[in-house]
Amino acid sequence: MTRFITSLVLAIWISAVALIAIQNATPVVLQFLTVQSVAIPLGLVLAFSASVGMVGAALAIGFWQATRTF
Repeated sequence: MTRFITSLVLAIWISAVALIAIQNATPVVLQFLTVQSVAIPLGLVLAFSASVGMVGAALAIGFWQATRTF
């Protein structure tokens, strides 16, 4: 049951990101300190950020569980 709920939440999240990505095709320029990116669509930035966040959270949970002592 837990896997079903997790899959359902993930499917809803991916659908929401895809919907927002389709609606926001306006190019944006990202800037960090003095480094500036090329103009890329906002939806692509959002999808990439969500993917990196999901992978990072999965890795953090895995490392946390691996280092936890019983």
